[in-house]
Amino acid sequence: MKVIIDECVPSIVKRQLSDRDIVSVQEMGWAGIKNGKLLRLVAESFDVFITSDQNLRYQQNLTLIDLSIVVLPSNQVPIVRLLISEIDSALDVVRTGSLVEIPLP
Repeated sequence: MKVIIDECVPSIVKRQLSDRDIVSVQEMGWAGIKNGKLLRLVAESFDVFITSDQNLRYQQNLTLIDLSIVVLPSNQVPIVRLLISEIDSALDVVRTGSLVEIPLP
């Protein structure tokens, strides 16, 4: 499973889940690309998109994109650090085309 993290997601996710195949939007050279175009690019090469953009589902028609999305409740490092095991578990169960929201601890 190939995973990409959004610009707004702290790099601690990639570091803490180092056994996963995770890259960042920045590493792909896609920093600054807006959501619609970014999601299309991501769907071409990745299975899961991790973001903390709470409004993504309201701004984009996600049913048109063949991609799983994991939404974090915050992009603050202390909070994300507490959620690493939940993020890892979500990656184990996420299905193509689904959106999984991780709640605040």
